[in-house]
Amino acid sequence: MNSRVKRRAPLSEQPLAQSQLPDLLQRVYANRGVTDPAHLEMSIQNILPPNSLMGVDAAAKLLFEKIKNDQSMIIVGDYDADGATSSALAMRGLTSLGARKISYIVPNRFEYGYGLTPEIVDLAQNNDPDLIITVDNGISSIAGVKCARDLGVDVLVTDHHLPGHELPNANVIVNPNQPGDDFKSKSLAGVGVMFYVLIALRSYMREQDWFKSQNITEPNFAELLDLVALGTVADVVPLDRNNRILVEQGLRRIRAGQCCPGILALLKVAGSEYSRAVSTDLAFYVGPRINAAGRLEDMSIGIECLLANSEHTANEIATRLNTLNIERREIESQMKDEAIKSLDRIKSEKLVKNKNELGICVYQPDWHQGVIGILAARIKEKYYRPTIAFANSGDNELKGSARSIPGVHIRDVLDTVAARNPDIIAKFGGHAMAAGLSLPKNKYDEFVVAFHQVLEEWLTLDDLHDEILSDGELNEKNLSLATAKILRTSGPWGQGFPVPVFDGEFKVLDHRVVGEHHLKLTLQSSDGNNSVDAIAFNYANFDWNNRAAIVHAAYELEVNHFRGIESPQLLIRHLEVRTTH
Repeated sequence: MNSRVKRRAPLSEQPLAQSQLPDLLQRVYANRGVTDPAHLEMSIQNILPPNSLMGVDAAAKLLFEKIKNDQSMIIVGDYDADGATSSALAMRGLTSLGARKISYIVPNRFEYGYGLTPEIVDLAQNNDPDLIITVDNGISSIAGVKCARDLGVDVLVTDHHLPGHELPNANVIVNPNQPGDDFKSKSLAGVGVMFYVLIALRSYMREQDWFKSQNITEPNFAELLDLVALGTVADVVPLDRNNRILVEQGLRRIRAGQCCPGILALLKVAGSEYSRAVSTDLAFYVGPRINAAGRLEDMSIGIECLLANSEHTANEIATRLNTLNIERREIESQMKDEAIKSLDRIKSEKLVKNKNELGICVYQPDWHQGVIGILAARIKEKYYRPTIAFANSGDNELKGSARSIPGVHIRDVLDTVAARNPDIIAKFGGHAMAAGLSLPKNKYDEFVVAFHQVLEEWLTLDDLHDEILSDGELNEKNLSLATAKILRTSGPWGQGFPVPVFDGEFKVLDHRVVGEHHLKLTLQSSDGNNSVDAIAFNYANFDWNNRAAIVHAAYELEVNHFRGIESPQLLIRHLEVRTTH
């Protein structure tokens, strides 16, 4: 992958000089557009008011009527970590508010596909629901909502995905991205939307004197913020200030051990200490294990882990999820090797003809459809191109999972393809950076041509360079454990509010390959005499030219824990030899 390092220009016009923050943090925050120290205040009282989210008041009234009249409700979730946390949040929250007849169902991706389909409505009828609540889906479920309403079942849609040209005819829709909604955070995850609904419902119930009349203790929904944090981070939504508050508050509960047993168990089985948990731990350890259930078996396994109230039950389910995640990684690795070998051959042939394509579509008949999303992400990372991986989904249909690069809104690309070729794509949906679609198998070649034609209007070859944005250089004094600890806890970092990356020149004192694919280095700063350890993942084949070298590195400064000892370590993002000796 072609990468280049570029130093950030500060986004904020006014520095945070009056904040008493260290100079380094002032620089990092200014590079992320923070102009006011108050914007770093992470108190839950600073989240956007619930009544500013369109539809929450109507949703509260609808839910209250169902609970008050002891009617049956069923939650229909999505089969990823955001859907799982949304489902668990809704179950825990509504139960604590007095709902007695409540259950959930998650479509099995291999049988029913995504969202509230008519088939899922039929399945939900086994519970004879009076209300269907969608979480993290529903905004594109035109036919499914109509089916439910025709059966006399009310529907509340809570979602965050971008709507299509038509909205479902639900009783109530809560989605910050629906037309006419002025909610200032368009980046809420599905679990964040459901959290807002619960807050609004609790306020309405308080006004109706519900808790006193029913002798129910009013719930403290801060206790559910661990689920909100996990779903928000795992869904890789932009961490604007509102989302950062939700994530930080959830992380504080996790670090204090005041979270659901399932999250503690998943951290434990991943070998991560809950007392030191940060957003990257949720992203790399907990989220993938939850997602493994939906990718290989049934997301209800992940939901049951998050609903478990005993440590023993949570540990049992977490162990099962860990096994599924190991299996998922093995399948993914095999599929990735197959895809890259095929792509390398194809690209080699096309380079001879000077026909570099701007996007990638890959398909193998025996690929596992539960892993194509991760496969698309891995290939996108290697070649830095919008990528769609396809697998068979039965009945002569292909299912595709798309991942994009900055500047290419992949859902809009699919929308353009569909508008110009109405008979190619059966259905699609998603975000700027990720989307899903399905199409008839015999339309695959036609789709590939149409996909590339649209990309040619959006991209040039010059756009296909991964730009690593750096926060500048760190002097030797700041290449320390103290600085690494400060940076680790000054987030939460994530999508849209990225972990700090720095760059500079180093003398290589030692380097060796570890774990077959990775490079372990000992580096010395160009302005000092002290050494620092570094790790470069998947750099085993790095071309040194010579055993001793001066390298230019872009890196994260992190805290390394080894046998109870903490030390600073550079996590290398980009490495190139500058001069040799």
